Amino acid sequence: MKTVYEKPQSLTSNKSIYCPGCNHGLIHRLVAEAIDSLSLREKTVGVAPVGCAVLLYDYFNFDIVEAPHGRAPALATGIKRVRPDLVVFTYQGDGDLASIGMSEIIHAANRGENVTVVFVNNANYGMTGGQMAPTTLPGQKTTTTPFGRDTKHDGFPFRMAEIIGNLPAVAYSTRVKVTSPKHVIAAGKAIKKAFQNQIEEKGFSFVEVLSTCPTNWGMDPVKSLKWVDEVMESYYPLGTFKDIDGGK
Repeated sequence: MKTVYEKPQSLTSNKSIYCPGCNHGLIHRLVAEAIDSLSLREKTVGVAPVGCAVLLYDYFNFDIVEAPHGRAPALATGIKRVRPDLVVFTYQGDGDLASIGMSEIIHAANRGENVTVVFVNNANYGMTGGQMAPTTLPGQKTTTTPFGRDTKHDGFPFRMAEIIGNLPAVAYSTRVKVTSPKHVIAAGKAIKKAFQNQIEEKGFSFVEVLSTCPTNWGMDPVKSLKWVDEVMESYYPLGTFKDIDGGK
């Protein structure tokens, strides 16, 4: 009998600690499928953030290095420059990448480092209690904005895929979501392309994934998926903002 669906070799069998309805587990699978399909497992190094995905090494069946908060792009740069034969990626949340790590991600992208970045945007600080993040939407309630984010006081959310896509040394910057099978497939293709770019030494590749956080949003998993589709995507439109290949 032909096998049509199985656990990727790049994933372990460890039980997930993520909250019900969280998209981290699904995004992990897409990363693992991309690595397996490109036969990269034996030469891949992932760099874990400080945040919900801090225990990345429990779920991936290859080397994972833990970075100080926000410094994953700097650590990935060092690994890739010392060992250019390796495939190096960071997996970061919005608090890690777009707040304390803003300098690191911008400078790594601006240098055109030949690494891959998977950026999970769930519009809040997921691990530490749901505080306002750099990606929290205008009017969105969090534990530190109980009346909603006031842009006059708190500023506007950062659209990271657009910011990265405007840098001249970047090879690829795109935004996807994983709220339906169709969009999961598209997200998988984007992540695979980001790794393929690295293999072909095209430079810095950035994939932003709109993700749910049912626990901190105070929603059930179904409502949180609808919130991504109906509210979050209106501020963070899907699309490719830079592709040196000229494709989508």
